[in-house]
Amino acid sequence: MPVNRDEKLKLAAVLEELDMSRSAFYRMVARGKGPRTLKLPNGQLRVRRSDLDAWWRAQEQSTAV
Repeated sequence: MPVNRDEKLKLAAVLEELDMSRSAFYRMVARGKGPRTLKLPNGQLRVRRSDLDAWWRAQEQSTAV
């Protein structure tokens, strides 16, 4: 049985899913409004699939109020 690992998405994949520019994403993250990111030793960012999904759910809930 395969181990369920939380996929780490590259920034390009996250930007495509959000339909957002890189600069807009960095501004959102800097304001504390974006999904949680992981910074690799080489400086690249990754976003866990579960963190991005949780962020999407939070956005849906905040707009429903």
